[in-house]
Amino acid sequence: MRYSAFNIFKQAITGHKGWKPAWRKPDPQPEYDIIIVGGGGHGLATAYYLAEKFQQKRVAVLEKGWIGGGNVGRNTTIIRSNYMLHQNEGFYEFSLKLWEKQESDLNYNTMVSQRGILNLAHSDPQRDAYARRGNAMVLNGADAKLMTPDEIRGMCPFLNFDNARFPIRGGLWQKRGGTVRHDAVAWGYARAADMRGVDIIENCEVTGFKIENGVCSGVETNRGSIRAKKIGVAVAGSSSRVMAMAGMRLPLESHVLQAFVSEGLKPLIPGVITYGAGHFYVSQSDKGGLVFGGDIDGYNSYAQRGNLPVVEDVCEGGISLMPMIGKARLLRMWGGIMDMSMDGSPIIDKTDIDGLFFNGGWCYGGFKATPASGYCFAELMATGSPSSTAKHLRLDRFSRGLMIDEKGQGAQPNLH
Repeated sequence: MRYSAFNIFKQAITGHKGWKPAWRKPDPQPEYDIIIVGGGGHGLATAYYLAEKFQQKRVAVLEKGWIGGGNVGRNTTIIRSNYMLHQNEGFYEFSLKLWEKQESDLNYNTMVSQRGILNLAHSDPQRDAYARRGNAMVLNGADAKLMTPDEIRGMCPFLNFDNARFPIRGGLWQKRGGTVRHDAVAWGYARAADMRGVDIIENCEVTGFKIENGVCSGVETNRGSIRAKKIGVAVAGSSSRVMAMAGMRLPLESHVLQAFVSEGLKPLIPGVITYGAGHFYVSQSDKGGLVFGGDIDGYNSYAQRGNLPVVEDVCEGGISLMPMIGKARLLRMWGGIMDMSMDGSPIIDKTDIDGLFFNGGWCYGGFKATPASGYCFAELMATGSPSSTAKHLRLDRFSRGLMIDEKGQGAQPNLH
């Protein structure tokens, strides 16, 4: 059932009795050609592109919980491609282009809103660094504009310009950045994949892999054994635990990243704003709530909740940047489990086990990468060769000394 203005009108005059479920609830079959472990944004996008772009048949997505219950529904909804290193910038620019046509591709309103993203600079060296990053973005085909304090004041007069401990010296503006409704992305990809024959199996937890003589031929689940020619794992913060069942130890750490929503306010934030003197980023939802976040918690954890010191730190950053939000009430908070890689960049690659593929290490960049991650992972699994866009995101780059260290922080995941 395709969504259209005609269908909306038809359902409105017939009592909305003709709507069908967005996707089927099939039982797992004994065997598939390809299994995707993980029903988050990346897993569902992979399944969609496998079926749509690479004409793969008999594909299944196995999700241990419900669609939209993981990180894809636990983030701050930001999309952007304002990176400096060409290995990252080319990839995220490809992702942003896929976001721009996602709604028409999926026939689903994922609420893509390209309101722009502004990275504030609070010192002359930071402004110079943003100039270098903006030039790298333009060289990779993205859009970027270096803004003066007066231009920023005209766009965001509510920022703390006059009495700030960290004065605003300028900023980097990407007009095509913005936000997308996070759980709608999961629903849109799930529905589109289902329409193309993909089995989306919820409440199906993988408990082991069937590996013999270095070949992975299926998975064990709480709903029985399922055979497959190829298995792709895309489980975000649970990557280390899942891949350990295949005997693999990954260069990843799992950390909690909290996000917050305030009470509804009148329209205030024009796009996405990031604070250059602290880790704070904010946008405003269509309901009026401020959606914001900051640093990961300072310890390893698999819990989808955080701690109060990080709440205090994030709120301090917000009030330092925008003192007028000091009386706004915080309505709710949640946590996602980040799979932090050793250089802050992701991994899309084959493993040493024949038939087993891995997608992870997304750190803070997982949501914005969803379309490109799914496309490149699907291409790798369908063709056996890495996409030109993701050819640098190899698992063995750490042993080969080819790290993609966007922030220059070294092998400390907590700093990425």
